[in-house]
Amino acid sequence: MKNCWKFVWNGYFCTIYPMEMAFDEKYPSSLLGNAVDAIGSLPGIGRRSALRLALYLLRQPEENVRHFTESVRRLREEVRYCRECRMISDSEICPICSDRSRDRSTICVVESVRDVMSIEETGQYHGLYHVLGGIISPIAGIGPSDLSIADLVERISRSGAPGEMEIILALSGDVEGETTSFYIYRQISRFGVKVSTLARGLGFGDDLEYADSLTLGRSITNRQEFRP
Repeated sequence: MKNCWKFVWNGYFCTIYPMEMAFDEKYPSSLLGNAVDAIGSLPGIGRRSALRLALYLLRQPEENVRHFTESVRRLREEVRYCRECRMISDSEICPICSDRSRDRSTICVVESVRDVMSIEETGQYHGLYHVLGGIISPIAGIGPSDLSIADLVERISRSGAPGEMEIILALSGDVEGETTSFYIYRQISRFGVKVSTLARGLGFGDDLEYADSLTLGRSITNRQEFRP
């Protein structure tokens, strides 16, 4: 609701009364208002930006808008997650896991799909990945059971020679990231795998998503053994 004001003159003085104006009256069409609400629900998109984008879509050919909405719908309904690494994929096994040229003795553990994309952009890493889907955060109510840590443990246990494997804990250097790394280390150390972490070219508290390719590439190349 938006506040507006009603002025009443009784012959001696003016009284001002606050009034509420219906939200839909801000727009000439309720359909436009609904579109602004939907676009504005996206992270980082404010009301002004949402209105600008809605008006932009309104000016586009129907075919273009239909293609846009259909692509978003298919992304949400048809995207799959790789049964091995939990990376998004069009098929049961993602292209990275199905690529036989990748180093299958090395698994890089990351928080999100975006981190996989960031590391791939460096061109410095040629092993496999495992996407946790988040990090342990008691404040946010995220525990180990909410992540794909158990899948990682199973993946290591059914490998032919776990003692020859290296697990790279490529998680952010904040408290939650360090807590998650320590928990994973406790879970997989019994297999005798080599556990390493990114060289701290990344500053404490930095997110992989915002690290430049050079810094991230050097962190991968100069990784070090994880020490709890």
